[in-house]
Amino acid sequence: MSFFLKSRKRKQGFKAPKTKSGKDVGKSKKSKTSAPLDEEVESDSDIDSSELTETRHKLYSSDEEDEETAQEKRLRLAKEYLSKIEAEEADKKADEETLKDAVAHRLQHDISEQAGRLTKQVADMCSCPQEPDLRVFRGHKLPLTAIVISPDDKFVFTASKDCSICKWNVETGLKVKTIKGGRKGTEDVHIGHTDHILCLAISSDGKFLAAGDMNSMIKLWNPEDCSFIHKFKGHRGPVTGVAFRKGTHTLFSCSKDRVVKVWSVDDRAYVETLFGHNSPITGIDSLTRDRAITSGGSDKSVHIWKITEDSQLLFHGHTGSIECVSLINESNFITGAEDNSICLWSVLKKKPLVTVKNAHGSINNSGGQNWITAVTALQYTDLVASGSKDGNVRVWKCGADFRSLSPLFSVPVKGFVNGLKFSSNGEFLVAAVGQEHRLGRWWNLKDAKNGWVIIPLREKSVLVNGT
Repeated sequence: MSFFLKSRKRKQGFKAPKTKSGKDVGKSKKSKTSAPLDEEVESDSDIDSSELTETRHKLYSSDEEDEETAQEKRLRLAKEYLSKIEAEEADKKADEETLKDAVAHRLQHDISEQAGRLTKQVADMCSCPQEPDLRVFRGHKLPLTAIVISPDDKFVFTASKDCSICKWNVETGLKVKTIKGGRKGTEDVHIGHTDHILCLAISSDGKFLAAGDMNSMIKLWNPEDCSFIHKFKGHRGPVTGVAFRKGTHTLFSCSKDRVVKVWSVDDRAYVETLFGHNSPITGIDSLTRDRAITSGGSDKSVHIWKITEDSQLLFHGHTGSIECVSLINESNFITGAEDNSICLWSVLKKKPLVTVKNAHGSINNSGGQNWITAVTALQYTDLVASGSKDGNVRVWKCGADFRSLSPLFSVPVKGFVNGLKFSSNGEFLVAAVGQEHRLGRWWNLKDAKNGWVIIPLREKSVLVNGT
């Protein structure tokens, strides 16, 4: 507003230059041309009054029709949503009274899920798979760093330090497509990544695949044909994590530059930057709410960023660098740290509800701790998993009200587990494995092989979607 006020004053203070005789140049010119201009200008009285009245009536009436209060909009959307649910349930239920009960149950289910209170009990339905049941795939030359599953659970995308992204068919195990990497320094001519890819994320509708790399860039790809879409620049350090807000095309990213950035994928635009961490950020996650959660590495903190409120929540609990974080629901999350501990949290408590020390065994043969390198959760359930370099992926059960965390079983996977993801139907778990940690080369497990693994959770774990 101040800009416009200044502009107005500047215009009012302007004076026309004068001739040597002292007459205004503007006035002398105006006197010569004023007569013809006056003859051409028409006033409102020259226009037919009925036409003017009709035009004004149309303008005002259209404005009034377009106006809709917030309360009216909420009511309209609620009616549309209720009609949609009734139509869906009507196909399944013939009896009218049964239909009402089904609609009421569906509404209660949706409300609980959106509020983050819904927790499906599936952990007890899982059983440890036998080693022959594991499916191992090779295809990258260097250690894998990230892995995601398409929303329909038909495809898996893997990223590696060889700068490439591979698309795999889950059923056949065949590689469908490869986005080849290029040499460092060829960013201007090579369409793919030219440095280590550190993170992957796929939108909930499966339309966008985001990848962050050591070159401080985020590249968007089409998951269908792996074609290039756009490139986001803005971070001043390697991009260590990316996450889509569920149900939207809002993208969150974190970096070693200690900031979180928000991007609009639809508009291909940068939105804002969030500050608060005092060390390089190691991981990020997001669910339905307009929030993001980040693990702060060596500052030993977890931040929940409330975007609309322009505020953040701060959590402390680990004694070592926090390496990974994953949301279980809108109210609970899990973290893994360098001190070989796993913590289970509530957003209402600043300290963890549960801390499991030596979660992946005691000190290893090389004299170092078994860092927790990856954690994941089957969202809105009591099932979580963790990975390290101890040669096992461990699956855990969250107790009632998330007050306990008990081990279910462990699956032998040799190497650094740099990424973990559950399928949306809960039928399997995938793990990205490498000889090195995804963010560095502190150790090199020469006996391990670079690849990814499908861990079936057996048929007992089905019915996650309640059908």
